[in-house]
Amino acid sequence: MAIQEPENISRDAAVVALFDTHLAAENAVKQLQREGFPMNQLSLVGKDYHTEDHVIGYYNAGERMKFWGRLGAWWGGMAGLLFGSAFLLVPGVGHLFVLGPLAHWIMAGLEGAAVAGGVSALGAGLVSLGIPRNSIVQYESQLKAGKFLVVASGTNKDVLHARDLLRNTSPSECRDFQRVPEPA
Repeated sequence: MAIQEPENISRDAAVVALFDTHLAAENAVKQLQREGFPMNQLSLVGKDYHTEDHVIGYYNAGERMKFWGRLGAWWGGMAGLLFGSAFLLVPGVGHLFVLGPLAHWIMAGLEGAAVAGGVSALGAGLVSLGIPRNSIVQYESQLKAGKFLVVASGTNKDVLHARDLLRNTSPSECRDFQRVPEPA
């Protein structure tokens, strides 16, 4: 069975903002929500715990996610704002939660065997948004260190608006990327 593309989501461009804490990432997501940015074009990626913590579990119950971990209640609240979810083990990075359409693009990449050229499943999803491989290595390293990514995708106009909003939330880094269409 083929994975369906999320409806009405352009992937012309993306902006990635890096945050040092889950609270800073939450602030950014809520700022975008307040300003009317479509939540179905927003993704959040991060770890729930450090290597010394123990994940107790995770499951998806219909449209809701359930978590048991240090930030379980926080992840559950964020899952209520964003559309789509995945829990991944990325070699060299660890366990990651992915909320939003990026979860779909990761799974579509896995289904289509797009995980090639030395990128992880997360990397395949980010590549599909036009994020270059060298940036993916940097983002995976930051995620391993406990940082959080907020990724907004859409038309060039959507992404420029999201970038301006995200920059006002004091990320440690904020970069936008243009997706280069694949040759026909």
